[in-house]
Amino acid sequence: MTKKARRILGLATLLAILAFGAWHFKAVPFAYYWMTMKSRSAEWQEKGVWLPFYGVVVEARPIEGIERNASGLTFNAKTGTLFSITNAPPEVIELDTEGQLLRRIPIHGSQDPEGIAHIDGDIFVIADEPDQQLYRVIIDAGTHSIDLRGAPRMGLAVDLYKNRGFEGVSWDSTNQRLFVAKEKAPLRVFIISGLPGLLNGSAFDLQISEWTSSKASALFMTDLSSLTFHEQTGNVLLLSDESALIVEYAPDGSPVSMLPMWRGWHGLSKMVPQAEGLATGPDGAIYVLSEPNLFYRFERDPRPGWAAK
Repeated sequence: MTKKARRILGLATLLAILAFGAWHFKAVPFAYYWMTMKSRSAEWQEKGVWLPFYGVVVEARPIEGIERNASGLTFNAKTGTLFSITNAPPEVIELDTEGQLLRRIPIHGSQDPEGIAHIDGDIFVIADEPDQQLYRVIIDAGTHSIDLRGAPRMGLAVDLYKNRGFEGVSWDSTNQRLFVAKEKAPLRVFIISGLPGLLNGSAFDLQISEWTSSKASALFMTDLSSLTFHEQTGNVLLLSDESALIVEYAPDGSPVSMLPMWRGWHGLSKMVPQAEGLATGPDGAIYVLSEPNLFYRFERDPRPGWAAK
């Protein structure tokens, strides 16, 4: 092969790599929605979560006592603490808002728990990924173990594909409905409503729909690893591990803002690796859990009007 041919081949290879990278990370739609976000800043700075105002205050703090597989995250306003899930071994873990481990609660009868949502009082929902089951459980101060065998449950079994099932679950207390994120193949967000029985243990009156963005290309992340419904604004935050992004969406599905979890952004010294859990606190703090055991807290400046004192 001539020197010129090698140069042409090298250039073609480089262009192919760049094209693949742009496709995989969806650089074009990312750039488009970044510009859209900037153009809507005046509209959403006060009434939205508005992620550009957030900076990291606790970065990559190891959770002592947890070595691997922490995923899912939810804030319990009753206790002022966070709850997460590990799947090897299956456990619920409780953390304070600094990322310190408070207790570990073994789970029995679970294949691969990936998500957890606080509902009300001592009621939680645990999402099991492989067979897409949602379990209603009670976790109080005296809970030392959780047995999913015989627990009230429901399953969707939609697009079952290897290990790409439910990755996140969050509760909308105002409308009493669950948001459930499916990882990929394809990326989907389900809304499960008609759930008064979830609170009292009676029969469920289910209504299942799919949440969609107002524009088909707006879900430009390459996967969904978690989500959280933001009570104070009514917006939804979606977390992507592969894209290392948090994206805020309005109730109508239109994208509002984003937080790239990349080195040099929002005060981060390194990119957040394998982000698997996302939760918000009433004071406006955003919590991220990175598998296997890294804890992050982001805070907003200026403090929003919707935040609790």
